[in-house]
Amino acid sequence: MTLHINEAEVRSLFNMELALECVEEISRKQSTGEVVVHARRRFELPHGGFFHYMAAADDTSGHVAMKQYTYVRGQLKFLVPLYDMATGDLLAQIEADYLGQLRTGAASGVATKYLAREDARTAAIIGTGGQARAQLEAVAAVRKLVSARVYGRDPGRRDIFAKEMSERLGIPVDAPASPAAAVRGADIVCTATTSASPVVCGADLAVGTHVNAIGANHAHKRELDDEAIARAGAIFVDSIEQSRQEAGDLILGFHGDEARWSGIHELAQLVGGKIPGRTSDSQITLFKSNGIASWDLASAVKIFALAKEQGLGRPLPLWQRTL
Repeated sequence: MTLHINEAEVRSLFNMELALECVEEISRKQSTGEVVVHARRRFELPHGGFFHYMAAADDTSGHVAMKQYTYVRGQLKFLVPLYDMATGDLLAQIEADYLGQLRTGAASGVATKYLAREDARTAAIIGTGGQARAQLEAVAAVRKLVSARVYGRDPGRRDIFAKEMSERLGIPVDAPASPAAAVRGADIVCTATTSASPVVCGADLAVGTHVNAIGANHAHKRELDDEAIARAGAIFVDSIEQSRQEAGDLILGFHGDEARWSGIHELAQLVGGKIPGRTSDSQITLFKSNGIASWDLASAVKIFALAKEQGLGRPLPLWQRTL
């Protein structure tokens, strides 16, 4: 019997601590070849909409999952179907908006854990949506932040963000009036916007900064300017294949120089100890994230197990034999 797990139940079951554990563990498995990831693909729908899908398989846990979602009329709708490899059964249909926010934030948290300076204490967040909140929460979980700054185009939204996140994290969160003011002097910078043009300039990055860039998942969009890309001494991505298709920050920043891609490595290689991370406290490091299905898979497996333990969700009578 397939279990339907809705958004409210996901929120009650899943949190950032669990998401960080899921992403780090699945990344370690990915580095050894135990996990296979298929990059995101898209259909363009009539009237400017999109249907997206990507998938991953974990041989050791025996699970396969797909992330599928639509973007129509400004609305995103996410679903993660989770399958059992051995039986082919559809174990769960999981509504996945909150799941996606947490796993994306957790990936930046894992990257920050491995790439940011140990003494990193200040963070700057560009963006004020749900993804931006997850970014700051994840960074605060892996580094002992003493303060943070947020910038968003809407003054009201950034003030609300600053107040809410200050109360949640127990640190002062300021809301300056420009992205440059937010970024200057920050040890960790996260960009979580839908902007098609740069919101962070390399000239504003302090020596030794770590950057997580999670927006701009189209080849023609970017959040970081040329100088920010040029100053990054170590660049990691979630998937090189997917980044070549849609990481506009790198595609545009490299200006067609194919040799630049040879220096790019995947987060899984870093977590698995295959590739070193930061080489000095003065180095600027970058994690360019587009999102991969292995993170959804690991999160879905955990959520499904917790839902069964707690008796949550409701059965869907799919493929039931009739007499």
